[in-house]
Amino acid sequence: MENVLQGTIIAIGSMLGLAFLGFGIGIGIMSAKVAESVGRNPETKADVVHSVMTILVVGAVFLLFLFAFVFFLLFFNPLTV
Repeated sequence: MENVLQGTIIAIGSMLGLAFLGFGIGIGIMSAKVAESVGRNPETKADVVHSVMTILVVGAVFLLFLFAFVFFLLFFNPLTV
C-alpha cells in the first residue's frame, strides 16, 4: 500500500513537471515566432495575437484537465483498494 502511494506521488510529480516544462518551452518558441512574424509583417499583428491567445487558452484548459486528473489520483486512487 505504501509503495503504491509513493509511486503515485512520483508519477504525479513527473507528470506536472514535464507538462509545465513542455508548456513553458512551447510558449517560448511560439512567442519567438510571433515576434518574428509581426516584425516581418506588422499589419497582421491583430490576427497573429488572436491566434496565439486562442492557442494559449486551449493549453491552459489542458493543464486544468491535468490538475483534475492529478487530484483524482491523489484522493480517489483506484490502485489503493
